[in-house]
Amino acid sequence: MRVVIAPDSFKGSLSASLVCAAIETGVRRALPAAEVVRVPMADGGEGTLDCILGATGGQEVTLSATGPLGRPVPARYVLSGDGGSAVVELAAASGLPLLAEGERDALHADTTGTGELIADAIERGARDLLVCIGGSASTDGGTGLMRALGVRFEDAEGAELPPGGAALAQLARIDVSGVKDSVRQTRFRIACDVTNPLVGPEGAAAVFGPQKGATPEQVRQLDSALARFGDVLAEQFGVRVHDLPGAGAAGGTCGGMVAVLGAEPVRGCELVADTVGLPAALAGADLVITGEGRLDRQSAAGKVVSIVARLARERGVPAVALAGEIVHPIDELHEIGLTAALSIADGPRALSFMTESADRLLANAAEQAVRLRSG
Repeated sequence: MRVVIAPDSFKGSLSASLVCAAIETGVRRALPAAEVVRVPMADGGEGTLDCILGATGGQEVTLSATGPLGRPVPARYVLSGDGGSAVVELAAASGLPLLAEGERDALHADTTGTGELIADAIERGARDLLVCIGGSASTDGGTGLMRALGVRFEDAEGAELPPGGAALAQLARIDVSGVKDSVRQTRFRIACDVTNPLVGPEGAAAVFGPQKGATPEQVRQLDSALARFGDVLAEQFGVRVHDLPGAGAAGGTCGGMVAVLGAEPVRGCELVADTVGLPAALAGADLVITGEGRLDRQSAAGKVVSIVARLARERGVPAVALAGEIVHPIDELHEIGLTAALSIADGPRALSFMTESADRLLANAAEQAVRLRSG
């Protein structure tokens, strides 16, 4: 029996590679002689860097970058073997996990550190940049990132705006004269796993602002500031991103990069799947086991489980998802191709227990899934 293991990470608990290892433990309890193929996955957000590095090799570059609130943080990105391309993960330098819960500052956090990683890669010769933008701590429209590449964001008096999304309410002009030719010659792609527009009730501030520490009043303030940002982008670059699907990703970073840098949004899951060779791995498989920390109706909208299920169905392979929590209905996942979803919980458990015991619980659930299939 050939079993492909292709999960996302269980955030706050296990990386995708460790989830693979735990699931394989359970598979081998049931079928010691099974052919097991591990394909750690990610959706273009946190963890994507490790998946791509593990699948393609390349050089890991580490440097000190500016964190979300201005403190230096160690951050890394991946440079390809030939040095012509690079993968930068926004969460590495500008991510929410870099801040304690009491430090979260949706008004002033920014993405400068991510821009510093990009600038370093370009300085080393990379001209094809994939920027994975999940997990941001900011709602700055990507202005910090672009500032690090030579873009100036000015008020009506010509003064440069301070960092953060709140300052965008005063934006009057965007000056790109300081952008180097090397940046202009670079192809930017954005791995994005959400479809939220820049502004409005489904926009960057309204949907993601609260998890970054924004109060209801601050959400309104940031939404207004991002609307002003969108207006200036439309005036100067002729690109309207207010309602563009995905423009609100990473606090509007996607929208800003599309308008100013000509970046191309791509579905993170699909790109990772192709890069790590998931379609080829599924050829001839008898079962694929995927999973993520929480499975709900949103999982069908471009998350790891959805792409794995779809690819499995196209090849006639049953797909089982393991999750710490399953919130029904998940009918859309079944329609896409998911055969079954199993919770790893072995009873009423506290979140802390689930987090600490995730490897053991995953192994137990995987064993039962395989016994059902092979029995």
